[in-house]
Amino acid sequence: MSGHIQRKAQSRARILEEAAGTMREHGHDGIGVAALMKQAGLTHGGFYAHFPSRDDLVAHAVDRMFADCTALVSHHLDAGDPRGGLRSLIDYYLSDEARRGISEGCPLPSLTGSVPRMPSGARRRFEAGIDGFRASLERAFKAIGAAEPALMASSTLSEMVGAMALARAFEDDDRANLILEASREQIKTRLGL
Repeated sequence: MSGHIQRKAQSRARILEEAAGTMREHGHDGIGVAALMKQAGLTHGGFYAHFPSRDDLVAHAVDRMFADCTALVSHHLDAGDPRGGLRSLIDYYLSDEARRGISEGCPLPSLTGSVPRMPSGARRRFEAGIDGFRASLERAFKAIGAAEPALMASSTLSEMVGAMALARAFEDDDRANLILEASREQIKTRLGL
């Protein structure tokens, strides 16, 4: 890869990293091209060398967020022990660390409510990200012999996302962590984990 092409790819990756973090924290409306390019250490005028429009950037930032989420899920579920992987994923996903890591974490608790207002390309990619997360859970439930793994995956994903979204609504750490702890334990108990 030539130096120019490599630098362009690195710049694009920086832009997407900044956009993904900004979206997780402020939603897609929080992305201003000028501010984003400044955060990435690039000039405002260089934006269109990477993306034809802000909507295209938002769609690609959704892809970036779900790539991060997929890596997180795979880290827990692809270790060869599906039961232990499910426990580990639930424990991490519903942890104080994940609650505080809004700019790096799974986009579902932060952005699900704003998806209907996203550009259609971003919405489609967000739906694909949800489907991918749910499919990973379904495979793990199949591997442990759970009855109705597709339903279990949908229900578990919904519970985890909802619990994290509620926990993030509280400024008080103790109250937030009570929600997370109760949800972790109840989900694992219900699932026989």
